[in-house]
Amino acid sequence: MPMDAAEIETLIKQALPDAQVDIRDLAGDGDHYAATVTSEAFRGKSRVQQHQLVYQALKGNMGGELHALALTTNAPD
Repeated sequence: MPMDAAEIETLIKQALPDAQVDIRDLAGDGDHYAATVTSEAFRGKSRVQQHQLVYQALKGNMGGELHALALTTNAPD
């Protein structure tokens, strides 16, 4: 069963409570999303490290219930 966008946002915010999360369903199928995540936790980290934090927040659902997630991450201005 595909993941709901609200579930993705909840998982991210549980791991990164200050995160601002914007999720778009790219194909309308609940399997292909794009997410923009802004969090102070990303400050000073490489893009790879930032993405790893988000993938960890998804608790192993990436590649299973969640087929594809295009990520844009950044620290607040």
